[in-house]
Amino acid sequence: MEYRFLLVNAQNFPLAGKGGPSFEEMGLQPALLAGLGDLSISRPTAVQRITIPALRRGKSALCAAETGSGKTLAYLLPLLDGLLSRPATPEVEVAGPTAPRGLVVLPSRELALQVGAVAAALCRPAGLHVRGVTGGGAAGGLRRQMRAPPPGPAVLLGTPGALQEALRRRFLALERLRWMVLDEADTLMDDSFVGTLEEILAHAPLARTQVVVVGATFPTGLSQMLGKFTDVGQFVTLATQSLHRLPPHVQQKFVRIKSRDKLPELLQLLKDHPASSGAIMIFCKSASTVNWLGYILDDHKIKHLRLQGQMLAAARANIFASFQKGDVSVLVCTDLASRGLDTSSVQLVVNYDFPDTLQDYLHRVGRVGRVGSKTPGVVVSFVTHRWDVDLVRKIETAARKRTGLPGMDSSINKSSPNKGKKKIKSHVKGKKSGSNSNSQILMTHL
Repeated sequence: MEYRFLLVNAQNFPLAGKGGPSFEEMGLQPALLAGLGDLSISRPTAVQRITIPALRRGKSALCAAETGSGKTLAYLLPLLDGLLSRPATPEVEVAGPTAPRGLVVLPSRELALQVGAVAAALCRPAGLHVRGVTGGGAAGGLRRQMRAPPPGPAVLLGTPGALQEALRRRFLALERLRWMVLDEADTLMDDSFVGTLEEILAHAPLARTQVVVVGATFPTGLSQMLGKFTDVGQFVTLATQSLHRLPPHVQQKFVRIKSRDKLPELLQLLKDHPASSGAIMIFCKSASTVNWLGYILDDHKIKHLRLQGQMLAAARANIFASFQKGDVSVLVCTDLASRGLDTSSVQLVVNYDFPDTLQDYLHRVGRVGRVGSKTPGVVVSFVTHRWDVDLVRKIETAARKRTGLPGMDSSINKSSPNKGKKKIKSHVKGKKSGSNSNSQILMTHL
């Protein structure tokens, strides 16, 4: 017998942060305020109200906040403000290696392009140049990606592999670096990236560089890795009250279903959710499942895009850009699309394959109900295996008690090797954790 249950929460859908200082009252440079106006952004979010004043004081930090909360501006605004308040000395030789004053390391080409577009819009009124290096070509391509008018790019964004190659070929020098951001830290700490990341960190003068580590979740081993290159005891932790908690405004449905019934259930969902109701993301565990499901959708004349890690990087970037523009409203993807990317147009997430970890579930849920979204959105998860049910029980318990998902806090609040590390908590008013939650479980048998 199949059963379904639904997590519902009565809280209102949060938009930009209410109350607290405005961007102007934070003392940001006029050029940045003009850039925010060009982006049609008028009010800071909760994480921005916490992070911007702290980072303007020059401290290295771990910036931890829920997905879709506005973390990109939370670190870009104060760090760019620092560059504008201390103009560069005109001592760089144009023929030499690119020597940025700000560096943002991101795990994917798609995310680098997205954050780069925001950084360029903020820097344009100030006349600062921003460049992105994502590889995918010959050595000359790396040089062309970093090329900018004198005195060169003030800010460089890049993926670990491309930055490593640029450093090895001496196209890039980090001696003038004033700040470095590691965005989506849990992905950067993956085995496929961590060695490359350590090589980049070894080239940077971290003793005099402000380092900001950003993410919605932090992996174990992060402090140990950073400790090889800088004094992590001097880092402050900037965290919102909602860190590691399920977004209370997003409706989450869990469907207990047999594997053979997943496809007809998905097709019915797509039929009930026309393109006019918003974009849809369908998550699968593997590239092969993405491709197989895509062939099925083709047979049913359902227009869609596919995004998975076995595709060429340039092709992936074009696919996601097309999805963001609304050219096609259905994206079938792996967890490659669950980290950091702006999906404010998405109204429905379908976990065709249930995620392996609570961290992955939290990131997938964060594709809907983001800052800039018009509606809270819905997440529908197909629950097939016994181990899926175990994770669902933990999710349901956390939702009822208004607590963070289990197993995530230890990696950011570890006392060792960060003993004595300062922590700045959110002062944004909100409901305390406890059993008096608005969440409820509705179960029906089919």
